[in-house]
Amino acid sequence: MTIKNLRYGALLVGAFAAGSLLTAHFMNIQQARAAGNRVFELRMYHTFPNRLTPLQTRFRGGEVRMFEKNGMKFAGGWVPQDAPNHDNLFVYMLAHESRAAAQKSWDAFRADPEWKKLQGASEADGKIVEKVDSMFLDPTDFSPLK
Repeated sequence: MTIKNLRYGALLVGAFAAGSLLTAHFMNIQQARAAGNRVFELRMYHTFPNRLTPLQTRFRGGEVRMFEKNGMKFAGGWVPQDAPNHDNLFVYMLAHESRAAAQKSWDAFRADPEWKKLQGASEADGKIVEKVDSMFLDPTDFSPLK
């Protein structure tokens, strides 16, 4: 093997490595941009009296899975520590790829026969949710959750 062939081989290996690093770098940038377009939806469910526990049971027993099935990422759920909301307010957050994706996911969720069955079973002895408040949020540039 000649020195010329070795140099040519080293050049090819270097070019391949540089190309791989650049590809990985640009893919990371694209993923970061895509993640930066996500929107978060904060939802607050005000329940009828004594209906917070059945709501939590429904979330635990399949509603969260139904969100995921229909393209929504469940980020977490909370109950206020203090009265008066401790007994009748459930707060949760969903992540969506975009506002349009959120609409599409909600439409699919509402039409899903599995969701309708789950909702019907959980409300067999009465409605659970009296009022829903919802808002879409954009993460700030300093937010760890994007």
